[in-house]
Amino acid sequence: MNSPEMDSQSWTSEDSAALYGVREWSGGYFDVSEEGDVVLCPKGENDGSRLSLPRVVEGLRKRGISMPVLLRFPELLDQQIHELNSGFNEAIEEYSYGGRYRGVYPVKVNQQEQVIDEVCTYGARYGHGLEAGSKAELIAALAYLKNPGDLLICNGYKDERFIELGLYARRIGIDCVFVIETPIEVNLIIETAKRLGIRPKVGVRVRLSSCGSGHWKDSGGDRSVFGLNAGQLMDCIDRFRESGYLDCVQLLHYHLGSQVPDIRDIRTSLTEACRVYVGLIEEGAPMGTLDIGGGLAIDYEGSQSKSGGSRNYTIQEYCRDVIETVKHQMDLSKVDHPTIVSESGRATVAYYSVLLVDVLDVNRFEPDLDESEVPQDAHYLLRNSLEVGRALNDENLQECYNDAFYYRDEIRQLFQAGALGLRDRSLGEKIFWDNLSKIWKLCSQMDEDEVPEELLGLESFLADIYYGNFSLFQSLPDAWAIDQVFPVVPIERLNEEPSRRAILSDITCDCDGKVDRFVESGRIRRTLAVHEPRDQEKYLLGVFLVGAYQETLGDLHNLLGDTHVVSVRMGKGGDFEVDREIEGDSIADVLSYVEYDPKQVSSRFRASVERAVRSGDIDVDERRSIVKTFEDTLRGYTYFEE
Repeated sequence: MNSPEMDSQSWTSEDSAALYGVREWSGGYFDVSEEGDVVLCPKGENDGSRLSLPRVVEGLRKRGISMPVLLRFPELLDQQIHELNSGFNEAIEEYSYGGRYRGVYPVKVNQQEQVIDEVCTYGARYGHGLEAGSKAELIAALAYLKNPGDLLICNGYKDERFIELGLYARRIGIDCVFVIETPIEVNLIIETAKRLGIRPKVGVRVRLSSCGSGHWKDSGGDRSVFGLNAGQLMDCIDRFRESGYLDCVQLLHYHLGSQVPDIRDIRTSLTEACRVYVGLIEEGAPMGTLDIGGGLAIDYEGSQSKSGGSRNYTIQEYCRDVIETVKHQMDLSKVDHPTIVSESGRATVAYYSVLLVDVLDVNRFEPDLDESEVPQDAHYLLRNSLEVGRALNDENLQECYNDAFYYRDEIRQLFQAGALGLRDRSLGEKIFWDNLSKIWKLCSQMDEDEVPEELLGLESFLADIYYGNFSLFQSLPDAWAIDQVFPVVPIERLNEEPSRRAILSDITCDCDGKVDRFVESGRIRRTLAVHEPRDQEKYLLGVFLVGAYQETLGDLHNLLGDTHVVSVRMGKGGDFEVDREIEGDSIADVLSYVEYDPKQVSSRFRASVERAVRSGDIDVDERRSIVKTFEDTLRGYTYFEE
């Protein structure tokens, strides 16, 4: 459904900034200019430098780069690494904490080469390391860590080859730590270390009784699939002691879950972990490092709450609470303050990427009823349905809603029985949509708590469908798989009032390929406020906070491949520089991913065209045109092209 007409002359960019909650979810990195453009603020909201996203799109098009595009902003990655490290370092100074902080980035959050390269480059000045959970991730990490002493945390299941490579990493100066996930890893690490003559550095992952909240709350607690319970932990310590390797146990790790929204859960689990840490020292393990895992959340909703898509704390509060809690617990037990390690991946890279999508088409759900179309001698159901809209008022909304559906269903049944014709069926549908439109117009003028609950769903029922040039399953898989909310905002015309409401569909032929949960004014809406697209002008939407997991989890639904990826930096005078450009998948690329040989595909098609020549269906000139179109398409972008 779409908004009642209002005085759009009074609408300003400030109204759009508030409507879409830009300043609440963007971490200060994005804003809305007076001209109505979404702008990048690479050093945060207090810095004067700004870059217009529509200006970036214009520059990309001049370079021949079409939508959809994944924009990466390396400066935001740099800034987030700085925020995390400076937040902990300031808290360490504030509380006179005796240990240090070392961050690691989990490769699984976004394994793209450019991301890992930039994390290692920007993190080098802080000693910011990596976390690997597979042999492939371990290989990538070893190739990109830059400095002697760089920290490499090894989680996940480990076979002998994994352990060999990690031990050799220690020999070349990388601070590689094996985190024990299951008891079977203990003997394998000890035996491999003895064979190679290299002392390992070992951590143990404990399964805490404390649980977080939100979608990933089962990552912690007694039923977590990873980590050791108290009995297994003691058995492992005994085996290390018996083999003479207890001195190698120097780290305790736990993981509360990704995207932990409530700071109290973080404090509670940390207190329990500190007690386990102290207990390991009492058992004779030297320890020295406490790895608090991931969980630092992103406020996708901008609500600053403990909702699963938000968080009720800042990075600075997170850092202070961690340092304060650990210091207090260690001081109680008269234990030296450990080095704190966190595996904050989502908070590091989420802001870094923005998906830009152009709208290809609009399907409008709006009445086009002319009451003169209903003749005086029309079937009584049509006339009764028409009267529903005429009798509508604030007092009978629910009754009229029920009647509108009743008459529509009766008309459909009579049509199926052959008692009404197709034109009558069409007229009945027009009357039905006109009735719902009138009902929702009255609802939208009321306070939400005054609207009957059943009628609140009318907004999405009557919304337009804006068809975006993208694949949900490739670029936003979490929106489909776990109902993750990502901020979606028109990147221009924000000094104009958005007069329509819509859901966003992708170009896959799948009914699940849609976005119908949006952030507006700090709450979740089932539709998005949008503008009426103008003729001969592209309408562009930005999907923000997509840097974590989306590229990693994307698939080839409908054989729609990776989008173009462009890294952009601030230039001089409000302009920008293209730092790196990665061309999106061609159709030949995605066919090869699913075991087609593009050359063989082309050869098979040429043979089919040649058969048509031999049979006289086409001539050789047509053959040339057909084959050229096929070959050009095979080399082209998988998405909609002009």
